[in-house]
Amino acid sequence: MNIDSVSFLRFKVPSHGFFTTMMAVSLKRSATTLIQRGFAQSQLLPASSRCFSVLNRPPPNYDGHIPLTRTERLGLALGSGLLSFLDPRRGDLIAAFGEATAQPYFIYKLRDRMLLNPTGRRILRDRPRLTSTSLNVPHLRSLPSNTLGYAYAAWLDAEGVSPDTRAGVRYIDDEECAYVMQRYRECHDFYHALVGLPVFREGEVALKAFEFANTGLPMTGLAVFSAFTLKKAEWERFWEIYGPWAFRNGAKSDDVINVYWEEELETDVNELRTRLGIEAPPNMRSIRKSEREARKREKQAREASAAGPV
Repeated sequence: MNIDSVSFLRFKVPSHGFFTTMMAVSLKRSATTLIQRGFAQSQLLPASSRCFSVLNRPPPNYDGHIPLTRTERLGLALGSGLLSFLDPRRGDLIAAFGEATAQPYFIYKLRDRMLLNPTGRRILRDRPRLTSTSLNVPHLRSLPSNTLGYAYAAWLDAEGVSPDTRAGVRYIDDEECAYVMQRYRECHDFYHALVGLPVFREGEVALKAFEFANTGLPMTGLAVFSAFTLKKAEWERFWEIYGPWAFRNGAKSDDVINVYWEEELETDVNELRTRLGIEAPPNMRSIRKSEREARKREKQAREASAAGPV
């Protein structure tokens, strides 16, 4: 290597270091600017675009919606599930457990089954609500006694309940799925009227077993476990009669969530059950009454035997 080449290298090396230093300074300034701009823009992003936490909750997706973190949803499911099992009369706890456990899988599957059915799609499009006003309950009482509308009104009167008592959905994130849950709740009384099961605990457990086999919602499955809290005679009836009826009919019948009840009010109840593939269960009130009378006669016979001849 000649002297000119060595001189050239000595001249280029410091020049190369100078440009590297200048480039590093320029990149550092650019990075700092980008970070500052990104931080400023992040302050302008909507809450739904930022990290979801208890202190940074996104806006609701519909009226009454309360977004939950995964930890909150798990806590709600465990707490409401345990307390509703201990006290099945707490409708608010049952509703909360139903919403906490239906998402993210089960309520979407139920919605998809509605989308696969022509009537289900119409219900999702129309979004009807079942209330005492929309149903015109006084008019239903005037319908023929074999119609669904009359049976529904008669059931409401006999049980002392109203279609206006169903709580609104709050913990389902997807707005359409929230409607599906609301529709399921408001249809519950029609299921009672359709199969003739009463609202006291034994009847509710049997109907929840039917709903679990038909809808697959976890809340209905938990309600079935409350059968273990029934009295001995009630448990025996559920095990021998109503449990098998519920699971058999719920599994083989059409999806009851896809029934447009508002259009079936003048339909014969037996005809509708046949169309859906549902067998009428044995009359629970009659069975309970017969068993009470039988126990009363046995008690009287024992008392007469203990008293002996006069």
